[in-house]
Amino acid sequence: MSCFLLVLLVWVFSVCLHEFGHAYAALKGGDYTVREKGYLSMNPLNYLDPIGSFLIPMLCMVMGGIGLPGGAVYLRRDLLPSREWNTWVSLAGPAMNLVMAVVLAFLLEWVFIPYYYDHPVTYGLAFLLQLQICAILFNLLPIPPLDGYQAIEPWLPRRWAEAIAPLRGQGIWLIIMLFWFVKPVNIAFWGLVDHIVSFMGVPPQLGDRGLMNFQFWR
Repeated sequence: MSCFLLVLLVWVFSVCLHEFGHAYAALKGGDYTVREKGYLSMNPLNYLDPIGSFLIPMLCMVMGGIGLPGGAVYLRRDLLPSREWNTWVSLAGPAMNLVMAVVLAFLLEWVFIPYYYDHPVTYGLAFLLQLQICAILFNLLPIPPLDGYQAIEPWLPRRWAEAIAPLRGQGIWLIIMLFWFVKPVNIAFWGLVDHIVSFMGVPPQLGDRGLMNFQFWR
């Protein structure tokens, strides 16, 4: 149960940090409205879309240990001065997940693995590292409405962007369907996650133990 609470609290914090990254970059680019909307804080209620930012990501994490992107900030992209700024604002969120991943990997490699290897907190932090890597990889997929697509959208021909626009609400369901029902996609994705986690100096089996502890009801 303690692992469940640790993962839940830190994951909510990371979602807020992700959206703060978008908002702060947008503010620097000229979107002054993010301040009055309360996006320059770490209050999760300011980012909360009950279905998109909480229910769906939590269900995916609880059922399959998948760090699906969540949260929502509504930006005035028309106030941004260039396509380059639009791209940077889109990538600023995943950049915050990368910062979280580096911090978690550092804590695990230098503190928890050497001194508390067989401990629920170590397992929970390793699972959180996996979730951050998941969120980065998911967010960078060039599928609307994910950040990867929004980063390239300003560079697409207008007719392409207009044709893709009606599909924005369907992209997240496409991803869920792929990962639940297309086994080769699932295997390849988790293989990539494990490879990255190992590269960062953390044994993937620690994250697997963290998932088991997180799903304490099983």
